[in-house]
Amino acid sequence: MPTPTGPQTTSSLRSPVGLGTAVCVLLGSVAVADLLALGAGLNSRQVLSEGMADDFLTYDEAAGDRADMLYQAAGSLQLLTFLATVVVFLIWFRRVRLNAEVFDAYAHSLRPGWAIGGWFIPIGVLWLPHRVASGTWTASSPGGSNRPPAPRGLLHAWWAALLCSEVFSRYAGQVYSDAEEPDEILNAFDQVMASDALDIAAAVLAILFVRRLTAMQGERAAQGPAPVAPPIPAERAGWGRAH
Repeated sequence: MPTPTGPQTTSSLRSPVGLGTAVCVLLGSVAVADLLALGAGLNSRQVLSEGMADDFLTYDEAAGDRADMLYQAAGSLQLLTFLATVVVFLIWFRRVRLNAEVFDAYAHSLRPGWAIGGWFIPIGVLWLPHRVASGTWTASSPGGSNRPPAPRGLLHAWWAALLCSEVFSRYAGQVYSDAEEPDEILNAFDQVMASDALDIAAAVLAILFVRRLTAMQGERAAQGPAPVAPPIPAERAGWGRAH
């Protein structure tokens, strides 16, 4: 467990409410973009399926072009909303982690910088942000160290949905890129639409997570910082000479 960087006071707190609201709005836009992409994918799949029904003898190329244009536009909207959400979410995530240092400096296993850095570590991204979120959740729980942390079901559900969404999205994208034959393309549409649906579920859980943690910090801020216990001498702790 890292040593706290220094004395923290309530004056170090900064409200995460505005950022939390912005994150929730952007996550909502991500869900809307996914929903539009889901509809565009369904439309493209239907146009292709109708063409396959008679070996493309009566295939409407104009309808196919419109469907493809809508599908590409929906994909671009997904990318834009995703990038905007990532930026604001990381700012919010760091804000709540810094606040959590004030609430309870000893509830964390990683320093505040990992609130952003942990998302960019290959392989480590699978658990480092969750560790940061877990310590933040513990420190932000109303009642502080005098009461058990708030139930973590929402925290774990958000993280599981996020990981599942990211992993399946990569798989679906690869299937779509490799598809060449019409039946393979139909299957690719199915996989991408399933990925969009999973992403919507992950966005909803993320909204609930952000709202809950932001509200918890508001309640916790009213209680003031947790008292900092003096360090236990090495001899009393059974460690012998300090290293």
